[in-house]
Amino acid sequence: MMPGDNERRGRTRNGRLAFAPVLVLALLAAACGEGGTRGADSRVLVDGSSTVYPLTEAVAEEFGIAQGGAVQVTVGLSGTGGGFQRFCAGETDVNNASRPIKDAERDECIVNDVRFLELPVAYDGISIVVHPDNTWVDCLTVAELRRIWEPNSTVQSWAQVRDGFPDQPIRLYGPGTDSGTFDYFTEAIVGEEGASRWEYTVSEDDNVLVTGVAGDPGALGYFGYAYYEANRDRVKLVAVDSGSGCVQPTPATIRRGRYDPLSRPLFIYVNRESLARPAVAEFVRFYMETAPELAREVGYVPLGEADYQANARRVAEASGHGA
Repeated sequence: MMPGDNERRGRTRNGRLAFAPVLVLALLAAACGEGGTRGADSRVLVDGSSTVYPLTEAVAEEFGIAQGGAVQVTVGLSGTGGGFQRFCAGETDVNNASRPIKDAERDECIVNDVRFLELPVAYDGISIVVHPDNTWVDCLTVAELRRIWEPNSTVQSWAQVRDGFPDQPIRLYGPGTDSGTFDYFTEAIVGEEGASRWEYTVSEDDNVLVTGVAGDPGALGYFGYAYYEANRDRVKLVAVDSGSGCVQPTPATIRRGRYDPLSRPLFIYVNRESLARPAVAEFVRFYMETAPELAREVGYVPLGEADYQANARRVAEASGHGA
């Protein structure tokens, strides 16, 4: 559900962020131009990661307000991998990504003569969550998470995770193969990107995963920190012990790298050819200007000010508008 005028940046009346679960028109502007149509030069097409989506959607909404409805920004939720398929085919201007581009995706961009800028925009901590009524687990070790999620895992109940846990079925919720969160989690926890058991509820939409965990007392799931922040009254956060004690994701532990190994940078990728269009160049410039504030607002950890300034200089140079 899109927010009303008194609920800016998707913020509900109780202060929680409401993230739309499907393709969202971040700016529903009135048609402009002769005959009531809008030219392609006044559109910005964004797709990709559901994790980066809350930040990009917030930027797009603020950009729409600043532009007075002159530019239409469309933000999709195809997942990082699905977004790169469209981006490297030249179908979109910007791709949200919760991991760096893969070699095969880079090769596809080269084949299609799509040159791009890789711009980090914030830090995230993949959050491990359970149902609020789960009273037996407050922290899991990386080894325990690996046993649960590794290929051919035989873990079917909480009792198999640790002595003392109840003999209650464990039901898993997580993203699918198009998700950068899936790629990052499997590499960090299992030790190999893409290596995972498949007996779990899969969705590229983190809102579906939140709803699943919130409605299942035996659930264990994972998704980006912003979705936990937006739903902390619906799910319970679990700390992770990588060998130095139990640590929960917080802005401080994510920024300092203490939430190990599930802290990561988030990116947008921008088609250099698209930057020749003023609407795209201005949107990305605006992104770097507002991301520090909006990253905090949607539940992520901003980069340092110098990082955003460096990004802005690269965008100005690539767009031909100078530093």
